[in-house]
Amino acid sequence: MKYLRYAFLAIVLLFCVTIALANREPVTLALWPDTVTAFLGFGYSITLPLFIIVGLAAGLGLVLGLIWEWLRERSVRVEAKQNRRELDRLRADQGTPATVTTGSAVATTKPGNGSRDQVLAILDDKDA
Repeated sequence: MKYLRYAFLAIVLLFCVTIALANREPVTLALWPDTVTAFLGFGYSITLPLFIIVGLAAGLGLVLGLIWEWLRERSVRVEAKQNRRELDRLRADQGTPATVTTGSAVATTKPGNGSRDQVLAILDDKDA
């Protein structure tokens, strides 16, 4: 699966390089249209290859989208944090052992037993 991902990334990179080579012509990017520049008396323009302008626009869009989603999902993160605190408080009130998820294994913490594998805890409970 890892090789498929690398192959896909290589194809995307090759595609991007091909587009960049095909769009090397310099393009002038102006801050204002010529009429507004003449009216205001100042303006700014820069000349860059087209692929750089397109790449910067795509990168700016990705960053702005990331920031937008992060801000939009803030309420979900806050609610999840509150729910986690409430669950920890309820477990502490009941004296229920806390379940800790570490990677792919789930360990149950019981008073005095330390962190144990869940399967071993079930087997120990059957023997008792």
